[in-house]
Amino acid sequence: SPSPSPSPAPRQHVTLLEPSHQNKKKSKKVFRVFRSVFRSFPIITPAACKIPVLPGGSLPDQHRSGSSGSRVTGTLFGYRKGRVSLSIQESPRCLPSLVVELAMQTMGLQKELSGGMVRIALETEKRADKEKIKIMDEPLWTMFCNGKKTGYGVKRDATEEDLNVMELLRPVSMGAGVLPGNSEVEGPDSEMAYMRAYFERVVGSKDSETFYMLSPEGNNGPELSIFFVRV
Repeated sequence: SPSPSPSPAPRQHVTLLEPSHQNKKKSKKVFRVFRSVFRSFPIITPAACKIPVLPGGSLPDQHRSGSSGSRVTGTLFGYRKGRVSLSIQESPRCLPSLVVELAMQTMGLQKELSGGMVRIALETEKRADKEKIKIMDEPLWTMFCNGKKTGYGVKRDATEEDLNVMELLRPVSMGAGVLPGNSEVEGPDSEMAYMRAYFERVVGSKDSETFYMLSPEGNNGPELSIFFVRV
């Protein structure tokens, strides 16, 4: 007789703390609407781009010019054949302050990272009616990876599964690997891949923020920069 399917990974009791500067004014309804629309958009799979040219020309590189920023924890995670998500936390012990579902499959991002340098640009349109909206509160972005448009990234509230992943990774400050997936969602052979690191957060202006992945000294791992910009 066939062996029974494995049980999904047990849910963790969430012990994560509220970040110190948590924004209480969220519009969950707006995020849900944008997410439902975003789900209908295709992922664009362009040819590989060897030269990381950012859309609209080169962006100011505050990190290279010696500007200092705050350090946060960034986690990229997703099922191997599904979309990858980005979570930003004040520390591994805190609830996510930002979760963005990126317009790229996890396997595609892993392939880009193996090339050594990845620059992700998330662009949104600058309009007069957005003057009072913080850039990290924008619900939808056009995404570019190494200069090639890949589709649309969307901000969303952390799901139960997101929180389960963050709870499992609470003891991890930096690293990469796989976690048991939810067999009810992705099938019995599912795996959740993740990469976690410290990022330097640099605020260029009210219309630009950048996250630079910080590698341990002497580590020749991939270089990853994530730009949020209004143009």
